[in-house]
Amino acid sequence: MRLLVKIFVVFALVVFAGCAKRGSITGGTKDTLAPVLKVSFPKNYSTGFDKNEIKLVFDEYVKLKDVRKQLIVSPPMTNAPEVLPQTASKTLTIKLKDTLLPNTTYSFNFGQSIQDNNEGNPYPQFKYVFSTGSYIDSLKLRGVVKDAYEKQPDNFVSVMLYEVDEKFNDSVIYKQNPRYVTNTLDSLTSFSLENLKAGKYRLVAMKDVNANFRFDPNTDKIGFQKDFITIPNDTLYEIELFKEAQTFKAIKPTIASGNRLYMGYQGNAKDVNVVLKNGDDVIQTIVTNVPDKDSVNIWYAPVKADSLKMSVAKGAYAETFQLKFKAAKNDTLSFSPKQNGTLPLREDFIVNASRPIVKIDPTLIQVTKKDSSTVAFTTSYEVFDQQLKFKFEKEPLEKYKIVLMPGALTDFYEKTNDTLKFELTTKNTSDYGNLRLTLQNVRKYPIIIELTDAKNQVLASEYVTESQVILFDALEPQKYTLRIIYDENGNREWDTGNYLEKRQSEEVIYFPGELDVRANWDVDQTFKLP
Repeated sequence: MRLLVKIFVVFALVVFAGCAKRGSITGGTKDTLAPVLKVSFPKNYSTGFDKNEIKLVFDEYVKLKDVRKQLIVSPPMTNAPEVLPQTASKTLTIKLKDTLLPNTTYSFNFGQSIQDNNEGNPYPQFKYVFSTGSYIDSLKLRGVVKDAYEKQPDNFVSVMLYEVDEKFNDSVIYKQNPRYVTNTLDSLTSFSLENLKAGKYRLVAMKDVNANFRFDPNTDKIGFQKDFITIPNDTLYEIELFKEAQTFKAIKPTIASGNRLYMGYQGNAKDVNVVLKNGDDVIQTIVTNVPDKDSVNIWYAPVKADSLKMSVAKGAYAETFQLKFKAAKNDTLSFSPKQNGTLPLREDFIVNASRPIVKIDPTLIQVTKKDSSTVAFTTSYEVFDQQLKFKFEKEPLEKYKIVLMPGALTDFYEKTNDTLKFELTTKNTSDYGNLRLTLQNVRKYPIIIELTDAKNQVLASEYVTESQVILFDALEPQKYTLRIIYDENGNREWDTGNYLEKRQSEEVIYFPGELDVRANWDVDQTFKLP
């Protein structure tokens, strides 16, 4: 009996130890499956639809995410439908708040907005379709959207079809909803317009900032096909979006200081004409740019007056403002260099002036090297940007001293500079990289060649009027994006398009991939243009 008891005790301890062994609860495998629509009332792809409410029943609890942004209803409704509830549920209800058009196929594309409640798995591109007529329209139109200037297009681009009938005119995009609409949402550049009926249409794409299906040139980008399109059509369309150049318009100026007015504007203020008057006397003015703002400074000669009249004109625009004056402190004259310490071999030395410069005396300016020998130079002054530029031959591993003696620069108010000294050094050529670019299949000249950084800032450019090998020497080591611009009007800059004029932007072609320029490397690159 004792032996049996001992055997039983040992056996119980072994069993207990096995049962007490530690472990972890896994909870099972992660749910990666999207919700499934079990049934809808009325059923999907119904005809003869005359309801004002739709119910969608899923196999699990679902939730809505960004439904206002993701849901695309085509044709658009004046009063947006309401989708309920906002909490987790197995049933979603769509309440229609607009009068439906007769004999029309409607589609509700939910994008990625319907997700399961637990893991957030989306029901991708779920679409509910019905027709108020006797059949479902089934024609399609496909294409891609691009940006006319930037390498990457915007997301959430609306692509629209306007029906061309006896009432159609090009101003419809400013006033009415399109007949059909789709959206690229947040990850696509391609589009597909579906459930279309046969007919003639205007195809337009828009970065619709206000989400109102109305083109606002002040905020929206637009792209379009120049000619009407007909459906059915199996063409894959490409639409390039651009921001139209705004017509110049001045915003009423304000007093910024005792010798300067501040004026905001829309459009482009370059070469704007400003006339300031005290009664019948014209007061001398200079207009300069305010960096990184749609504003200009208007510098005016000293005058004693309680009020002045200012006329602003550019192109067809003209407007006159009455200005009340008040006492204010004058701006002072100062200078600041654009480059401090190191002067890149590719760049000219630039000094920014706080007030407009009207006279430069080169005899009071000297540029010397570290051995005190003088260096030949030229100067130029850009009035609008208030920049004084020094151009001279730069050598690697050199030290330069630029001295401006008193009186070298005279500003608009006849004030001159005190002694100014700037000391700069240059790096060795081995600290830079060189790019030798050969272009093939250039359709015509002139062209603009630009090298940009990751933020799309232009770091180097060349204007080319004939076939040649293009050299970019002494580039800072980094990765560059290369683009080619066909300068159709020869004005040395990229020109955007215009919808009403049916004018597309000047063509921009990007090199596929980046150019990796490294220190002490020579890069030979051939770019075969399409």
